[in-house]
Amino acid sequence: MQNPQSSEIGTSNITSTQPSQMVTSMIAAVAIAHLLNDLIQAVLPAIYPMLKTDFQLSFTQIGLISLVYQVTASLLQPWIGFYTDKHPKPYLLPMGMGVTLIGIAGLAFANSFSMLLLASALIGIGSSTFHPEASRVARMASGGKFGTAQSAFQVGGNSGSAIGPLLAAAIIIPNGQAATAWFMLFALLAIWVLYQVSKWTIQRKKHATTNSIVNTAQVKLQGKTLYRALGLIAILMLAKFTYIVSLSNYYTFYLMEKFDLSLKMAQYYLFGFLAAVALGTFVGGPIGDKIGRKAVIIISFLGMAPFALILPYANLTWTLILSVISGLVMSSAFSAMVVYAQEAVPGRVGMIAGLMFGLMFGISGIAAAALGYLADHQGIEWVFILCSFLPLLGIGSLFLPNTKK
Repeated sequence: MQNPQSSEIGTSNITSTQPSQMVTSMIAAVAIAHLLNDLIQAVLPAIYPMLKTDFQLSFTQIGLISLVYQVTASLLQPWIGFYTDKHPKPYLLPMGMGVTLIGIAGLAFANSFSMLLLASALIGIGSSTFHPEASRVARMASGGKFGTAQSAFQVGGNSGSAIGPLLAAAIIIPNGQAATAWFMLFALLAIWVLYQVSKWTIQRKKHATTNSIVNTAQVKLQGKTLYRALGLIAILMLAKFTYIVSLSNYYTFYLMEKFDLSLKMAQYYLFGFLAAVALGTFVGGPIGDKIGRKAVIIISFLGMAPFALILPYANLTWTLILSVISGLVMSSAFSAMVVYAQEAVPGRVGMIAGLMFGLMFGISGIAAAALGYLADHQGIEWVFILCSFLPLLGIGSLFLPNTKK
C-alpha cells in the first residue's frame, strides 16, 4: 500500500557521484581556489572608502557598485549549475577565473564611475562560474561527508574574504588604486589551481560511473513540503546575508563614525569579524554531519540573536567582541543550508549550489544598495540598529522539515 504521505515526502533512491573515500587533495585544491577567488572579491569593499574619496562617490553609489557585482554574480549561477548538471564543462572553472582577471585589471585602471561598474560586473561574472562548479567538485570528492567537504570549501572563501581587506590595507591603501593590479597575480595562481582541478574531474569521470553510491538514509522532499523548506531557507538566507553585508560592507564606516577610528585600524576590526566568519563556517559542516543540518541552522540563528541585538549599543571593545561572536555563530549556518537544500533536491547538485550561492550574492547586492541608501538618509548607526533585529527571523528554522530518516 502506498504511504499516504508519499505525495510530499519519499525516500530518495537517487544515486550520488561521490567516491568511497574523501579525496582531501581535491577538497584542499577547491578550498585554495575559493580562498583566492574571494580574496580578490574582498578587495572591492575593502577599498570603498578610498574609491569614495577619489571619485567623490555617495553611499548610494557605493551601494550600486556592490549591487552590480552581486547581481552579475548571482543571476548566472543557478543557470550555470542547471546546465552543467546535464552537460558537464570542467574547464569552465579556469575560464571563469580568466574573466575575473580581466575585471581586476579594469578595477586597477578605471578612471570613471562607469568603469568601476564594468570592472565590478566582470568580477561578478567570473564568480558566477566559479561557485556552482567548485562546489560540485567538493561534493564529488567528499566521500559522503558532504557537510565537512562543503565547510572546507566554504572556509577557503571566508578565509580569502578575511585576508583580502588586510592585503588591501597593506598594498592598495598606501599606494593608490593602480596597486590593485598586484591582485592579478592571485587570479593567475587560481587559474593554474583550477586547471589542475579540471583535469582531475575529467580523470575521475573516466574511472567512475555517475551512480557510484546509493544514499539510503536520505529523504527527498516533494510537493508542498519541498516548497515550504526552500521558502524557509530563502527567508533565512535573506536574514543571514543582509546582516553579514551590514558588517562586511559598512562596518569600517560605522567604526570610523561612531568611535573615530582610522581607516587602517577599522580594517583590522573588519578582519577580526571576517576571520570569525571563516572559523564558524569551518565548524558548521562537520557538526551538521553529526547532529543534522536543521539543528545547526536553528542554533546558528537563534543562538546569535541576543549578541546582535546588543551590538549597536556596545562600546568599542564590546563591539569587537560581539561582532566576532555574531560572525562565528551565524556563519556556521551556510554550509548546513547548502547541504540541506541538496539533500532536499537530490540529483541537482550544481543547480542547488548555484541557486544558493546566487541567492547569497543577489541578497547581498540588493541589501548593500538598500543599506547604502538608508545610511545616506538615516545614518550608519541607525542602519546597524535596524539590522540587529534580522537574526530573529531565524524562528522560521524551527519549521524546516527533516531531510534524514
